[in-house]
Amino acid sequence: MFDLKDLCEKSAAAKYEAGLLTTEKKNEVLICAAKMLKQESAYLLAENEKDLANAKENSISEGMQDRLRLTKERIEAMSEGLVQVASLPDPIGELLEEFERPNGLKIKKIRVPMGVIGIIFESRPNVTADAFALTFKSGNCVILKGGKEAINSNKAIVKVLKKALEQNGVNSDVLALIESTDRETTAQFMKMKEYVDVLIPRGGAGLIRAVVENSNIPVIETGTGNCHVYIDKDADPKMAVDILFNAKTQRISVCNCAESLLVHKDIAKDILPAIKESLDKKNVELRGDDISIEILGDCVVPATEEDYGKEYLDYILSVKTVGSVDEAIAHINKYNTHHSECIVTENAETAEKFLNGVDAACVYVNASTRFTDGFEFGFGAEIGISTQKLHARGPMGLRELTSYKYKVYGNGQIRQ
Repeated sequence: MFDLKDLCEKSAAAKYEAGLLTTEKKNEVLICAAKMLKQESAYLLAENEKDLANAKENSISEGMQDRLRLTKERIEAMSEGLVQVASLPDPIGELLEEFERPNGLKIKKIRVPMGVIGIIFESRPNVTADAFALTFKSGNCVILKGGKEAINSNKAIVKVLKKALEQNGVNSDVLALIESTDRETTAQFMKMKEYVDVLIPRGGAGLIRAVVENSNIPVIETGTGNCHVYIDKDADPKMAVDILFNAKTQRISVCNCAESLLVHKDIAKDILPAIKESLDKKNVELRGDDISIEILGDCVVPATEEDYGKEYLDYILSVKTVGSVDEAIAHINKYNTHHSECIVTENAETAEKFLNGVDAACVYVNASTRFTDGFEFGFGAEIGISTQKLHARGPMGLRELTSYKYKVYGNGQIRQ
């Protein structure tokens, strides 16, 4: 019988071992685990097929099936992520600040692990490997609670990772998977404040909201992605079309995919037909305002208020024409999820106004929103994209999974 409290107690006990592991030992484990993932790819794909078959039987959307699917290439990418994390500097023990007080106390501010990190996530099995790599290298233990749709894939990946830990003489309790998939267990997990130091939800809006509202463990909120591309009147047309096509269609199931297009009215008549021609290659449905309908005709579905605030995760794009960069900024700040926003422009002053005015974790000039990713930022992997402002924001890598403490050295001082 599954015992959640026992699992959490073991993780809490193991965190002190995890925090004292040497950089060399942590890297040995990660390199070993990376090799094992590739060696066991046939096993991982077979277990993933079980999840995909269940997804099809339950009529899960194409976008969600893509999130769930493992391929040989994706397993290799998981493996490479572990290798990259191993190559990154170890943040633990880093001296952040050092100073001496007038009374002679010498104080050092040192980076330390958070302890036990709980992660509740949906669909993507690659999160399992990424989460392990980042939490382990940053000296933490991790308890994973994936969705039932990926349970076979997650169990298989954790089995391989635990084998790598054991082969290198490391307590395998630093990694735990909650195999029970019922909601009652999830609700119980969110109340394990005695054992879990921080909780990170990674998934859709419903999951994130449920964790934020019901957890008594401190939460780092990762966000859904209603990401915008704004094409300014001073944009290079070809660049704008190429960036939007990539941001919208390169992979529709991810949170950094563009869901909304803003176009300056001065160039709308010229650029919208080129945009439609490009997006037609992927049969993207456009939902637009009156001006975009007037330019493109009945192929554009009239947009509703809901469309402008929606994360579609599908081949659908909302379209709005605006009269200025200020109007674009106001629209984005009203409807966005504070994730990733882009302006395409050759005007440096306009670009800077957009960068300063848009409230989001990542703001781009002349580049696709698809780059909001720990791997692309050079973090090796990511635990999620934080869209809040406390503790961490944007792609969360090693440093974002640490805290700090003060080491205070005295020679007999007492407070008067």
